Amino acid sequence: MRTEAEMLDLILQTAEKDDRIRVAIMNGSRANPSIPRDLFQDFDVVYFVTDVRSFKEDPGWINRFGDLMILQIPEDMQNPPPAVDGGFAYLMQFSDGNRIDLGIYPLEKIKERTRDSLTILLLDKDGLVGTLPPASEKDYLPSPPTEKSFSDCCNEFWWCCPYVAKGLWRRQIVYARSFLDCFLRAELMKMLVWYIGLKTDFSVNTGKFGKYLSKYLDPELWELLLQTYAGPDYEQTWDALQSMSDLFRKIAVPVANEFGFEYPKLDDRRVSAHLEHVRRLPEDAFEL
Repeated sequence: MRTEAEMLDLILQTAEKDDRIRVAIMNGSRANPSIPRDLFQDFDVVYFVTDVRSFKEDPGWINRFGDLMILQIPEDMQNPPPAVDGGFAYLMQFSDGNRIDLGIYPLEKIKERTRDSLTILLLDKDGLVGTLPPASEKDYLPSPPTEKSFSDCCNEFWWCCPYVAKGLWRRQIVYARSFLDCFLRAELMKMLVWYIGLKTDFSVNTGKFGKYLSKYLDPELWELLLQTYAGPDYEQTWDALQSMSDLFRKIAVPVANEFGFEYPKLDDRRVSAHLEHVRRLPEDAFEL
C-alpha cells in the first residue's frame, strides 16, 4: 500500500505538471487535525482547472493515480441524480487500498469550494486563493435544537414506532426493519447528537453517521445503543425496538429539561403501551 506521503506527492505532482490545473485543495478527514490518521482515510481532493470538459472527456487521464479496483463517476449516474454545480468527480478506489475522491471544478468555483473549514491548500499557481485559516471542525460542530426541531424529532420517532410493530405482527420483517433502521434510527441519531452537544457545550463533532459516538456516550447508553442493532429474527427486532425506545426517552428528557422544551410524555406512554400490546397480540387476532 502506498504511504500517505507517496499519495500526496502523486496528487501534488500531477497538479504541478498539468497546466490546466491551477489550484489544488484537500478537504475531509485528512484535513482534520482532531482525528488520528488511519489506513482507510480517503484523499478528498479538488482540482480547479481552466477546462473542465477536457478532464471529463478523457477518463483515461486518471490512470496515472494507480491500479483501480473500482471507479464511480457520480455525474454519469441516474440514481442518485448528479449535482449540477459546474463540476464533476472521479471517485477512485485503488487495488492497494488507497482511495482518492477527486473533484474537478472551474476556477470561478474557488471561493465557493474553499469555504469549508476543513480545507488545506496544496497548490496555488496564480495566487488565486490567498491565505486560508487553519483547518478546523468549525463547520461540522452541531447546533442546539430549536423547540420546533426537538418537537418534530420526538413526534416522528414515536409516530414511526407503530409501523415497526405492525410489520412484526404481520411477519413482514423487511418492512419492519426498514422503519426501525431508517426512520426511527435517523431521529435517534439526531437526539444523540443533541444529547452529546448538551454534555460538551456543542464543541465536538460526532462524525459522519455517528462514527465517534462511542467516545462521548456513557457506557450504559453506549451499550443500550448497541442493543438497537437487531439480529435477523422477529424477537430480536422486538427487543431492538424496545431498546431504541428506552434510549430515546433517556436522552430526550434531559435535552428537553435543559432547553425548557416539553417532552411528549403522553405520546411516549400511549405508543409504548401500544407496542407492548401488539407484541403480545396473537397471530390470529381479528381486533386490537
